[in-house]
Amino acid sequence: MTSGSGPEHTPDGRYVVVGGRRWRATDPDIPPEAAARLRSLLMAARRAVGAARREHDVQAERDARARVHTAKVALGERGEPWWEQNAAERKARWSRGLEALDG
Repeated sequence: MTSGSGPEHTPDGRYVVVGGRRWRATDPDIPPEAAARLRSLLMAARRAVGAARREHDVQAERDARARVHTAKVALGERGEPWWEQNAAERKARWSRGLEALDG
């Protein structure tokens, strides 16, 4: 992997390899604008987890972790594997995630 090229992917493109560990890759069919919005929402939720932990706010942490999970599912990194879904199911997955997180 060269600098700026992103993480290494498995030959089938379904996983990224970071530190020798495989992680499910983001669904490559999500339009760039939607994927960027979902990543932004994911990072905001992760920051909220950290803030809640620092404040020892159990309910806020639980809520933030739920938002992280929703974003990861929308990106295709959790839940039913994106490569097992048809195009309509994939679009519905990320659209629902955006709606839930933006709403």
